[in-house]
Amino acid sequence: MPAWAWVLILVAGALLLCLVVAVAVRQRRRAGLRQRFGAEYERTVARSGDRRQAEAELAAREQRREKLLIRPLAPETCEQYAADWRTVQTQFVDAPAAAVADADRLITDVMGERGYPMREFEARAADLSVDHPETVENYRYAHTIASSSADGRASTEDLRKAMQHYRALFEELLEPAADEPAGRERESQPANTTTTTRRGR
Repeated sequence: MPAWAWVLILVAGALLLCLVVAVAVRQRRRAGLRQRFGAEYERTVARSGDRRQAEAELAAREQRREKLLIRPLAPETCEQYAADWRTVQTQFVDAPAAAVADADRLITDVMGERGYPMREFEARAADLSVDHPETVENYRYAHTIASSSADGRASTEDLRKAMQHYRALFEELLEPAADEPAGRERESQPANTTTTTRRGR
Protein backbone atom coordinates (compact mmCIF):
# COMPACT_ATOMS: atom_id res chain seq x y z
CA MET A 1 0.00 0.00 0.00
CA PRO A 2 1.47 3.42 -0.90
CA ALA A 3 2.54 5.76 1.87
CA TRP A 4 -0.11 8.36 1.03
CA ALA A 5 -2.83 5.75 1.64
CA TRP A 6 -1.48 5.08 5.13
CA VAL A 7 -1.47 8.81 5.77
CA LEU A 8 -5.11 9.05 4.72
CA ILE A 9 -6.04 6.14 6.97
CA LEU A 10 -4.25 7.73 9.94
CA VAL A 11 -5.89 11.12 9.32
CA ALA A 12 -9.32 9.52 8.98
CA GLY A 13 -8.77 7.55 12.17
CA ALA A 14 -7.69 10.69 14.04
CA LEU A 15 -10.74 12.59 12.80
CA LEU A 16 -13.03 9.74 13.81
CA LEU A 17 -11.46 9.62 17.27
CA CYS A 18 -11.91 13.37 17.67
CA LEU A 19 -15.54 13.05 16.64
CA VAL A 20 -16.17 10.24 19.14
CA VAL A 21 -14.53 12.24 21.94
CA ALA A 22 -16.51 15.38 21.04
CA VAL A 23 -19.80 13.46 21.08
CA ALA A 24 -18.94 11.85 24.42
CA VAL A 25 -18.03 15.22 25.96
CA ARG A 26 -21.25 16.78 24.65
CA GLN A 27 -23.36 13.92 26.01
CA ARG A 28 -21.67 14.11 29.41
CA ARG A 29 -22.18 17.88 29.50
CA ARG A 30 -25.84 17.47 28.52
CA ALA A 31 -26.40 14.85 31.20
CA GLY A 32 -24.79 17.11 33.79
CA LEU A 33 -26.99 20.06 32.83
CA ARG A 34 -30.11 17.90 32.88
CA GLN A 35 -29.23 16.56 36.31
CA ARG A 36 -28.52 19.98 37.75
CA PHE A 37 -31.39 21.95 36.22
CA GLY A 38 -34.13 19.31 35.96
CA ALA A 39 -37.35 20.83 34.60
CA GLU A 40 -35.53 24.13 34.07
CA TYR A 41 -33.40 22.39 31.43
CA GLU A 42 -36.47 21.36 29.43
CA ARG A 43 -38.06 24.79 29.85
CA THR A 44 -34.94 26.53 28.54
CA VAL A 45 -34.70 24.18 25.58
CA ALA A 46 -38.38 24.66 24.74
CA ARG A 47 -38.11 28.44 25.02
CA SER A 48 -34.94 28.58 22.94
CA GLY A 49 -35.98 26.11 20.27
CA ASP A 50 -32.33 25.12 19.92
CA ARG A 51 -30.86 22.57 22.32
CA ARG A 52 -27.25 23.66 21.89
CA GLN A 53 -28.12 27.30 22.40
CA ALA A 54 -30.13 26.44 25.50
CA GLU A 55 -27.30 24.35 26.91
CA ALA A 56 -24.86 27.19 26.26
CA GLU A 57 -27.18 29.52 28.19
CA LEU A 58 -27.42 27.11 31.14
CA ALA A 59 -23.65 26.63 31.17
CA ALA A 60 -23.24 30.42 31.19
CA ARG A 61 -25.56 30.59 34.21
CA GLU A 62 -23.34 28.10 36.03
CA GLN A 63 -20.23 30.13 35.23
CA ARG A 64 -21.89 33.35 36.39
CA ARG A 65 -23.07 31.65 39.60
CA GLU A 66 -19.53 30.54 40.41
CA LYS A 67 -18.50 34.20 40.56
CA LEU A 68 -21.25 35.15 43.00
CA LEU A 69 -20.77 35.14 46.75
CA ILE A 70 -24.04 33.51 47.79
CA ARG A 71 -24.06 33.29 51.56
CA PRO A 72 -26.35 31.85 54.24
CA LEU A 73 -28.34 34.19 56.43
CA ALA A 74 -27.42 34.80 60.03
CA PRO A 75 -29.87 33.09 62.45
CA GLU A 76 -31.29 36.39 63.70
CA THR A 77 -31.82 37.54 60.11
CA CYS A 78 -33.68 34.32 59.31
CA GLU A 79 -35.90 34.84 62.33
CA GLN A 80 -36.73 38.40 61.28
CA TYR A 81 -37.57 37.37 57.74
CA ALA A 82 -39.70 34.49 59.03
CA ALA A 83 -41.61 36.97 61.20
CA ASP A 84 -42.09 39.24 58.18
CA TRP A 85 -43.46 36.30 56.21
CA ARG A 86 -45.96 35.47 58.95
CA THR A 87 -47.14 39.09 58.82
CA VAL A 88 -47.59 38.87 55.06
CA GLN A 89 -49.57 35.63 55.39
CA THR A 90 -51.83 37.22 58.01
CA GLN A 91 -52.35 40.22 55.76
CA PHE A 92 -53.59 37.96 52.96
CA VAL A 93 -56.93 37.39 54.74
CA ASP A 94 -58.00 41.04 54.46
CA ALA A 95 -55.82 42.32 51.61
CA PRO A 96 -54.70 39.49 49.31
CA ALA A 97 -53.37 41.72 46.54
CA ALA A 98 -51.27 43.77 48.96
CA ALA A 99 -50.01 40.56 50.60
CA VAL A 100 -48.83 39.16 47.27
CA ALA A 101 -47.07 42.42 46.43
CA ASP A 102 -45.36 42.35 49.82
CA ALA A 103 -44.42 38.68 49.34
CA ASP A 104 -42.79 39.57 46.02
CA ARG A 105 -40.78 42.35 47.67
CA LEU A 106 -39.84 40.10 50.58
CA ILE A 107 -38.48 37.42 48.25
CA THR A 108 -36.44 40.10 46.47
CA ASP A 109 -35.10 41.35 49.82
CA VAL A 110 -34.04 37.84 50.85
CA MET A 111 -32.34 37.22 47.52
CA GLY A 112 -30.42 40.48 47.85
CA GLU A 113 -29.42 39.60 51.41
CA ARG A 114 -28.19 36.20 50.24
CA GLY A 115 -26.00 37.86 47.58
CA TYR A 116 -27.97 37.43 44.36
CA PRO A 117 -27.58 40.44 42.03
CA MET A 118 -30.65 42.65 42.02
CA ARG A 119 -31.18 42.86 38.28
CA GLU A 120 -34.35 42.74 36.16
CA PHE A 121 -36.68 39.86 36.93
CA GLU A 122 -35.70 37.31 34.26
CA ALA A 123 -32.01 37.79 35.05
CA ARG A 124 -32.74 37.25 38.76
CA ALA A 125 -34.70 34.10 37.95
CA ALA A 126 -31.84 32.82 35.77
CA ASP A 127 -29.34 33.33 38.60
CA LEU A 128 -31.69 31.65 41.05
CA SER A 129 -32.24 28.64 38.79
CA VAL A 130 -28.69 27.35 39.32
CA ASP A 131 -29.24 26.82 43.05
CA HIS A 132 -33.03 26.34 43.05
CA PRO A 133 -33.99 24.76 39.71
CA GLU A 134 -37.12 23.11 41.11
CA THR A 135 -38.65 26.19 42.73
CA VAL A 136 -37.56 28.90 40.28
CA GLU A 137 -40.65 28.14 38.20
CA ASN A 138 -42.70 28.87 41.34
CA TYR A 139 -41.00 32.27 41.41
CA ARG A 140 -41.82 32.99 37.78
CA TYR A 141 -45.44 31.89 38.19
CA ALA A 142 -45.98 33.90 41.37
CA HIS A 143 -44.28 36.99 39.93
CA THR A 144 -46.52 36.84 36.87
CA ILE A 145 -49.58 36.79 39.12
CA ALA A 146 -48.18 39.64 41.19
CA SER A 147 -47.77 41.69 38.01
CA SER A 148 -51.32 40.83 36.91
CA SER A 149 -52.59 41.78 40.36
CA ALA A 150 -50.93 45.18 40.09
CA ASP A 151 -52.99 45.70 36.92
CA GLY A 152 -56.16 44.44 38.63
CA ARG A 153 -56.27 41.23 36.56
CA ALA A 154 -55.75 38.53 39.22
CA SER A 155 -58.50 36.64 41.03
CA THR A 156 -58.37 35.76 44.71
CA GLU A 157 -57.64 32.15 43.73
CA ASP A 158 -54.73 33.32 41.57
CA LEU A 159 -53.39 35.32 44.49
CA ARG A 160 -53.71 32.32 46.81
CA LYS A 161 -51.67 30.20 44.40
CA ALA A 162 -49.08 32.96 44.12
CA MET A 163 -48.66 32.97 47.91
CA GLN A 164 -48.16 29.19 47.88
CA HIS A 165 -45.48 29.47 45.21
CA TYR A 166 -43.73 32.34 46.99
CA ARG A 167 -43.76 30.36 50.21
CA ALA A 168 -42.04 27.34 48.59
CA LEU A 169 -39.17 29.52 47.36
CA PHE A 170 -39.06 31.60 50.55
CA GLU A 171 -38.57 28.49 52.69
CA GLU A 172 -35.75 27.28 50.45
CA LEU A 173 -33.99 30.64 50.54
CA LEU A 174 -34.08 30.68 54.33
CA GLU A 175 -32.85 27.09 54.64
CA PRO A 176 -29.07 27.24 55.32
CA ALA A 177 -28.34 23.97 53.52
CA ALA A 178 -30.57 24.67 50.52
CA ASP A 179 -27.59 25.71 48.45
CA GLU A 180 -23.84 25.75 48.90
CA PRO A 181 -21.22 28.11 47.51
CA ALA A 182 -20.07 26.80 44.17
CA GLY A 183 -16.64 26.30 42.64
CA ARG A 184 -14.04 28.79 43.70
CA GLU A 185 -16.26 30.18 46.51
CA ARG A 186 -16.04 26.88 48.36
CA GLU A 187 -12.25 27.14 48.31
CA SER A 188 -12.00 30.76 49.41
CA GLN A 189 -14.96 31.33 51.71
CA PRO A 190 -14.44 30.92 55.49
CA ALA A 191 -16.14 27.87 56.96
CA ASN A 192 -18.70 29.70 59.10
CA THR A 193 -19.40 32.80 57.03
CA THR A 194 -22.79 34.39 57.75
CA THR A 195 -24.30 37.69 56.82
CA THR A 196 -24.36 40.61 59.16
CA THR A 197 -27.55 41.47 60.98
CA ARG A 198 -30.26 42.45 58.55
CA ARG A 199 -30.46 46.06 57.55
CA GLY A 200 -33.45 48.00 58.77
CA ARG A 201 -36.41 48.33 56.45
